[in-house]
Amino acid sequence: MPNTLTASQTIVPQKLAHIVIRAKKYDEMIEWYRTVLNLRGSFESPMISFLTYDEEHHRIAFLNTAHLPSPDKKYTGFDHAAFTYKNLDELLSHWEQLKDKGVEPFWCINHGPTTSMYFRDPDGNEIELQVDNFPTMEGCIGWFSSEEFEKNPIGLDFDPELLLQKLRNGGDEWELCKVGSAPVKPGTEYHFDTLPPPPSA
Repeated sequence: MPNTLTASQTIVPQKLAHIVIRAKKYDEMIEWYRTVLNLRGSFESPMISFLTYDEEHHRIAFLNTAHLPSPDKKYTGFDHAAFTYKNLDELLSHWEQLKDKGVEPFWCINHGPTTSMYFRDPDGNEIELQVDNFPTMEGCIGWFSSEEFEKNPIGLDFDPELLLQKLRNGGDEWELCKVGSAPVKPGTEYHFDTLPPPPSA
């Protein structure tokens, strides 16, 4: 088939294929990700392992870097990876399953576009499990243009137990995906302080 692309055409990736993690606590990291993402192994060795949760040959790879120092808490570089679930019921049911296994998020926040839970793996890397809060992409993009987003681009914390209770009591999923639908108790909010102040202009 002849190449029909022109120099002016915009070319984007077909998909995000995988992420690779340098793992200091190699075995513990692999087991943690197996639990959190229900991964299965495609190839595993003491040096490198490839795991997946779908038809892709690997979604996450781990390199054994037990001999190297851990990164500082405040650094420039990759911050976190996020995984989207089909709906709020799946996200919250998975949270409940993980909680029973002793794996709990350190931060649950409704960003506006997403309802998100943040976890730290054994090496301290952050993983976000989320669900989209709008049934269409237009709704999500509209949120970024809203006055509410301009006033608060981070979002509001939510109580996952309260949110799940409301859902199982017949609450409408899209209403429960709105910011403030399951507020946390005053004084229990997560303090987002991992970033230092930006350098002065």
